[in-house]
Parts: sequence; C-alpha cells; structure tokens
Amino acid sequence: MSTRAGFVALIGEPNAGKSTLLNRMVGAKVCIVTHKVQTTRARIRGVALEGEAQIVFVDTPGIFRPKRRLDRAMVKSAWGGAADADLTVFLIEAHRGVTEGVDAIMEALKDLPKGKSIALAINKIDKVQAAELLALTKAMNEAFGFVETFLISAEKGHGCAALKTWIAGELPESPWLYPEDQIADLPLRMLAAETTREKLTLRLHQELPYQLTVETEAWEERKDGSCKIDQLIYVMRDGHKGIVLGKGGETIKAVSTQARTELEEFLGRKVHLFLQVKVRPNWLEDKERYEEMGLDFRDGNE
Repeated sequence: MSTRAGFVALIGEPNAGKSTLLNRMVGAKVCIVTHKVQTTRARIRGVALEGEAQIVFVDTPGIFRPKRRLDRAMVKSAWGGAADADLTVFLIEAHRGVTEGVDAIMEALKDLPKGKSIALAINKIDKVQAAELLALTKAMNEAFGFVETFLISAEKGHGCAALKTWIAGELPESPWLYPEDQIADLPLRMLAAETTREKLTLRLHQELPYQLTVETEAWEERKDGSCKIDQLIYVMRDGHKGIVLGKGGETIKAVSTQARTELEEFLGRKVHLFLQVKVRPNWLEDKERYEEMGLDFRDGNE
C-alpha cells in the first residue's frame, strides 16, 4: 500500500477550538489550549498518523480584526498556513453560528488558490439542538462550496475520527515527511516556552497575557538524564512585572511548578525550570521576538 502525506491547515475565529482539535488528532498536547482568545501565535505543526497516511496539521492563530503589529503578523501567518496547505478545515462554533467573523473568513476563503479542498467542521455540537445544527449546516453550505461537512466536539472527541479518516484519504500519495515518532516540528525550546506561557495565561486573567512573551534562554542536558531549562518572561512595564511575580513571588512559583510538571510528563524525565521576569517596553516592535515565535516581522506592517 502506498503512503500518503500532506499539510492540513485549521483555520477559524479565535477560540473556535483549533488547538483542542489539533491536540485531539495528534493524541498529545502540542499547543496551548486556554479559555483566552488569540493564544496561538506561531504556526504549530502537529503530526498525526492514520493508517498509511501522515497528517501534518498547521494550527494557525485565530483570524480576527488586527489592531497591533503582532495581531497583523498573526493573521498573515494564518492565511499563509491555509494557502500553503494541501487541505483546509474551517472550524466554526455551533452555538455562535454565522458570526460577522465567520462571514469575513468565508469571503476571504474565496481568494485561496483554485483547486484547494476546504472542509467545514462545526465544533461544540453538544451546545445546540439538532434542528439548530441542521439549519446552520444548510446555511454554511449555501454560502460556500465546502467539499465535506463534519459535526464534531473537539473536546469530547465526537466526530473527530471520521474527520481524521477523511483527511487521510484526501492527502496526496507521498513518502512521510517526518520520522514516525515525531509529533511536532516545533523545537523543544519553543514548546517549553509555550507551556510556560499557557500557565501564565491561565493564571493571569487581565489584559496582561497579550503583553508578555516567554523565551527559553538556555537548555542544558545533565548527566543524570534530567535537563535544566532557563526561561525569560518579557513584560512591557514595571507594573506588569509585579503582577507576574505575585505577592511574595507566589504567582511565579505556581506557574513554574505547573509548567515543570507538564514538561516532565511530556519529556518523560526530570526538569529543573528557572524563570526570570524582565521588563522590555518595546518587545512588540522587536524583530527577534517575532522570529522566536515563528512569525514574520514584516507581516505586521500597516
């Protein structure tokens, strides 16, 4: 039997469930999943196997109306992921239906290169009644020519197996693009930074999460099989530094413990994690920070 392989872009509005679906398909946690919108910054690729097919998922930032340089770079990255992929899956939320954002994305999908297969996945189906779901499916397919429609719950797994099987059958015949045991093409340094950023995002419920970034400054392999990871948390103002540290350092300690526990589970070994908070007022205009996130600084230009 010949093998298949290819890239699949997951696109949609912020919080549509793209990261949750990616993690479900891959079978491991490879990208941030939080209740906050706009948490995915880089195009994280998760690699899933289905029969003789290797599916390389490109998880893109949620598509929204960009206001800042970082926002513009994220949206450009999302559309770049869709244009480069062999297949695109457009994810919408069942209970939110056809929003202004969904309409805008459907309009923009028409500009993708001709011949691109675009499927619709209606997520969070457990939140609506069957009649509402049927009406939404009809309205979406009348508005755009989707090749297939799937009704899923990325969180609970409903319908995800059928979607994965269909994707595998649609990919071009090709040798596999990654080793069989690889589940993501993000460097471990970036995966570690994303893990810490997720814990910060969950812990801090104000605007602050969008004003910080995390970088893995050093990664040291130790003789006993453990690893030492040094990370820098960049914030924009002195006041933000105090929020991240917390009273008596309690916030940073809790974040460090949660991130370390998850990294140990992911890596299967002991991790020594050290976090430092630094003020860098203009990191949103710093080219190096964008490269670290896998984004193109120029895409943020007005």
